Amino acid sequence: MSKAQTQQLRIIGGEWRSRRLRFPALDGLRPTLDRVRETLFNWLQFDIEGARVLDAFAGSGALGFEALSRGAKEVIFLEKHPSAALQLKDNLQLLGARNAQVWAGDALLWMEQNPEPFDLVLLDPPFGKGLLQPAIDLLALLPGALVYIEHETTLTPVIPASWQERRSKTTKEFCFRLFEVV
Repeated sequence: MSKAQTQQLRIIGGEWRSRRLRFPALDGLRPTLDRVRETLFNWLQFDIEGARVLDAFAGSGALGFEALSRGAKEVIFLEKHPSAALQLKDNLQLLGARNAQVWAGDALLWMEQNPEPFDLVLLDPPFGKGLLQPAIDLLALLPGALVYIEHETTLTPVIPASWQERRSKTTKEFCFRLFEVV
């Protein structure tokens, strides 16, 4: 992949702070903005160390790499687009991360077939594709688990009764919210 076909993201904090990683320039692939990641990981500062994390709809991997850099025990990246999944694997190798794996395929199918408990689930699917609600509906989480969702402001997902909103912010274009399963 040529440099013209790739973009870069910067890890904000932790072990790999300021490291830059490439990701493919694909239609609909929009890494979580630096300021949003910084806010999210400030919210998670006492919860990320030793956490088992699922980064569904990983895309560039911005959220999962940030979690790894800040001490997550394990991250599973789910990414359907082959070139994005391949770049995630390359970036893990570049960083020497052995506590992560990439599943190249449909995130909803993986979640349906692997109802595993995670400490933190990151849900930031491509906007306008109708993927957030099915992902929310597939999650089977234990009390204490955290769920981050990012979605268009025009979308109103149905949140399970057992999810208590911890924090949220809204911009003109999107909302980002952190829930705890009670």
